[in-house]
Amino acid sequence: MNMTNRAWNLLAVLLFGLAAAGVAAAGQPDTVRIKIGSQAPDRSPWGKALNEVAAEWSKLSGGRVLVEIYAGAIAGNELDQIRKLRIGTLQGAVFSNVGLNIIERSVFVLSTPFLFTAQEEFECVFDKMKPGFERQIEDKGYKVLLWTLAGWTHFFARDKVIIPEDLKKHKVAISGSDPEMEQAWKEMGFHVVPMDVKDLMVGLQTGMVTATYMPTLIAGSGQYFAVMRHMLPLKLAPLIGGLLLSERVWDSIPETFRGPMIEAVDRLSRRLYEETGRLEEDALKAMVDNGLIIDDVPADALDRWREFAARGMGALVGRAFPREKYDQAVAHLAELRK
Repeated sequence: MNMTNRAWNLLAVLLFGLAAAGVAAAGQPDTVRIKIGSQAPDRSPWGKALNEVAAEWSKLSGGRVLVEIYAGAIAGNELDQIRKLRIGTLQGAVFSNVGLNIIERSVFVLSTPFLFTAQEEFECVFDKMKPGFERQIEDKGYKVLLWTLAGWTHFFARDKVIIPEDLKKHKVAISGSDPEMEQAWKEMGFHVVPMDVKDLMVGLQTGMVTATYMPTLIAGSGQYFAVMRHMLPLKLAPLIGGLLLSERVWDSIPETFRGPMIEAVDRLSRRLYEETGRLEEDALKAMVDNGLIIDDVPADALDRWREFAARGMGALVGRAFPREKYDQAVAHLAELRK
């Protein structure tokens, strides 16, 4: 065989090999990679649940859906996460009331201060309004995979806070992601300081802020109660958690996997919901054992806070979120309380 024939034979082998590789690659299913941001620390209940979701999705999809979790605000605050979702740097994120309110303003009604007095009230109203919230969020380009009650927020402060006038003496740390909320606080006469959670401890230690509102789990796990020794026992508002994926990445997942993926999230959501109540009780007991003071409140304290909150909501209803949603929530509560 001369050199020319050898060259042609070698070329034929190479071309055949490339063609075979191309056919194999074409037959290989695409892998969907999903980066999910979260404010919750990796070892928190939320962090552990997200890692389990990632493992479940990979298993049920045969490795075709791979999830990477960016816990502990590695991907930035909730506003940063929304920006990254929009440009595609992230494909999913866990949001609290703060992020959910930015994406869809009507969800803000669930954060109305002192609107709900018990978990049963929140669940009743939320179950009735959830389908509408989901439609509106999905209209913005997101798929809602999970909702859960992640606890209740309370006021924590260096000194006793019993009535609204007490809180006016403090420098109150609030989320820096919502300018309209900041303005509403100021219009109610409070001295507020916009601040990310990662800066809160330094702010407390330096006296930049002296009070804030947060769930008991965060107050305990972050050791914030060591600086803010006083807690108002009245529930301020429910803390909601939501797992959202971009519509783009959700649509790229083979339909055969979507149902099982949602079922996996639902199972973990129910467990997380059940764990939260127990963990809150444990956190509260541990904080009290280590110096937290849960201040006694007079019988009329809740009415005074509600009256004050209603004046503040007057500055937000119709401006920060639709009046229609607020009226719906109030009507559902009135029906329940009959």
